[in-house]
Amino acid sequence: MHTSESIELTAPPVDVFEHVADLHRYPDWLPLVHVAVPVADGPTPAWEVEIRARVGPLARSKRLRMERTELVEHRLAVFERAELDGRQHARWALRAELEPVAGGTRLTMHLAYDGSLWTAGVLERVLDDEIRRGRSGLAALLAAGR
Repeated sequence: MHTSESIELTAPPVDVFEHVADLHRYPDWLPLVHVAVPVADGPTPAWEVEIRARVGPLARSKRLRMERTELVEHRLAVFERAELDGRQHARWALRAELEPVAGGTRLTMHLAYDGSLWTAGVLERVLDDEIRRGRSGLAALLAAGR
């Protein structure tokens, strides 16, 4: 499964980047990332993350360890699942691309997942909705000057 969403924000890339380069800040604006706690257990920046989405009265959640695998200042941040238990796991990848545009920044978020827990059709739509909600959450956060 792969989903992408874009938004044009009235803030410059430097302001947007601080919110997308650190997973610890994602719960402030992206409901899908319920919790993201930094961990110092390897050579690259990493976080213990709880992904959570609601389907009616039920919630689906998944805990995973994510590493920042790519970072280009004010342009790109990529996070990928990187467990340390030696087992094979479904791929989760989150990619935030920033592009300067007249009056601000275009942010495009890509979420890729190749497992089976979240792919029952309805859950795919829920994940899409969560990413879309993040667009307005980030816009509101930037407008508030946080």
